[in-house]
Amino acid sequence: MNMVQPIRDRYNRPVESIRISVTGRCNLRCIYCHNEGQVESKREMDAEEIERILKIASDIGIKDVKFTGGEPLLRKDVLDIIRAGRRYMRDVSMTTNGTLLSDIALDLKEAGLNRVNISMDSIDRERYKEITSIDMVDEVKEAIKKSVEIGLHPVKVNIVAFQDSFEDIFDTIKFVWDAGAIPQIIEAINIGRNKEVYAIDKIEDKIASIARDIRERKLHRRRIYSINYNDSIREVEIVKPMHNSRFCANCNRIRVTSDGMLKPCIMHNRGLVDILTPLRNNVDDAELIKLFKKAIMNRFPYWR
Repeated sequence: MNMVQPIRDRYNRPVESIRISVTGRCNLRCIYCHNEGQVESKREMDAEEIERILKIASDIGIKDVKFTGGEPLLRKDVLDIIRAGRRYMRDVSMTTNGTLLSDIALDLKEAGLNRVNISMDSIDRERYKEITSIDMVDEVKEAIKKSVEIGLHPVKVNIVAFQDSFEDIFDTIKFVWDAGAIPQIIEAINIGRNKEVYAIDKIEDKIASIARDIRERKLHRRRIYSINYNDSIREVEIVKPMHNSRFCANCNRIRVTSDGMLKPCIMHNRGLVDILTPLRNNVDDAELIKLFKKAIMNRFPYWR
């Protein structure tokens, strides 16, 4: 594995991780979907192009990859993409809505997937359908259990929070704990379909009031609360990107859209760098590295 030190942006933030959207397509229509902040496009990278991007990322010191969408499991070549990630990255993870995961989870693990984030905003059938437009909550529950069973560790469950949903959220948290996974409470961002900001301070305050301990992750300085549940200590992670300067100051990611644009930040499309067109024009690795460096230098903390 390449031990090159990661490049730092103009704000001295090391870029150690890459988040690659492998498709803009999805089989759900979640009311808050931001599609990774990507402008709609019909262009889509193929598996070989994604692998070339991963190689260049590795060459400049990036060590971790997360594959996202859309829904990445709609890609017929998703196992090839995971194998490419394993060839170049120390850690390979994926964010998925979980509806298609159960049947392919073991194959993904054998291809090199280390861990998975599964989106499930509610275990209540009607609430889930209201959010996603489709009744597939049972498939997602099964995917969570299956992922834990086969050792995609840790399995994290993304729960996007709305202002009035604490009781529903806590029921969902308890299901996640019972399944052996880790819940992440996520603040919705006001891009894409969602134009509202649902501050989750009150939800976090309620969680903090029953917590025994609190610690912070290096990434984004996210808070993790430890809670006594059925005589065991379980964790809840809080992801609060909105109006959060600490979150942005500790971001270590560069993004790639499904149509092959290097994207400095999810919140805006300033400083996009097209890497797919030069790649398809057969430029050499040195030129692709220059494009990566350009995109990294275009990064700035959105909330300051």
